[in-house]
Amino acid sequence: MTYTTAPASTAAEVPAAPTIGYWAGVWHRLRRDPVSLTCAAILLALIFCAIFAPWLGFADPYAGSMVARLKPIGTQGHILGTDELGRDMLARLIYGGRLTLFLGITPVVAAFVIGTSLGLIAGYVGGWVNSMIMRVTDIFFAFPSVLLAIAISGALGAGVVNSLVSLTIVFIPPITRVAESVTASVRKLDYVDAARASGAGNFTIVRVQVLGNVLGPIFVYATSLTSVCMIISAGLSFLGLGVKPPEPEWGLMLNTLRTAIYINPWVAALPGMMIFITSLCLNLLSDGFRSAMNVRQ
Repeated sequence: MTYTTAPASTAAEVPAAPTIGYWAGVWHRLRRDPVSLTCAAILLALIFCAIFAPWLGFADPYAGSMVARLKPIGTQGHILGTDELGRDMLARLIYGGRLTLFLGITPVVAAFVIGTSLGLIAGYVGGWVNSMIMRVTDIFFAFPSVLLAIAISGALGAGVVNSLVSLTIVFIPPITRVAESVTASVRKLDYVDAARASGAGNFTIVRVQVLGNVLGPIFVYATSLTSVCMIISAGLSFLGLGVKPPEPEWGLMLNTLRTAIYINPWVAALPGMMIFITSLCLNLLSDGFRSAMNVRQ
């Protein structure tokens, strides 16, 4: 009688290493960056305080007192002092973060949607469509961002809505240029040609093959524009082309407190410090996103 035996395995089977998705990898790299996490925590704290300010027990940001004008930092009942009309600076700064962050984030989001759409069309279609879109974009690039925002706001008039419109127009061209550049490079890759050869339509190719590979660079670039947008919006309010008094906004507060800089300089510098800290956190967080999304690194 003969017996057949299965051949013994010469080596132990090695289990396959688990794979994670792209965005899971981005989050894994980002949470190992203490600077980005610290900046994100500061920004989340500012946003939380700005949104829930009415329920956090802050003073009325519009209630003033001529007797309590320009109180120094550390005054009882006014931790950060008072402004030129005797209004509590801590409450004004917290409530002012609402409009400042809103004017810094909303135009970039709107410009991201519009600019990405225009850049995708220009980069994928090419030809005269690309020329028409990009030549109009080049016209806006002939003007510095600050001067263009001032010109549009001056033509439309002061106000929150007009500031949003002017800032959105300013940031559409740079995002469109970045989107067109990365789309033009991606459309020449092999997997796009393979999808086109398989009979997929242009809309399907753009949605499935192109969009997912170009959103990362465009998103990182858009996040870097948020701090610039916030600074320009504060500058418009400082010049009287943005938010109108008595609304609390950091740029407008700098304008109204500029005459008190020789009387109480520390209080007058507080809105500028808030703009500096917030823009610094936004820039560092944008750098963290750029490093985390760099797969080669």
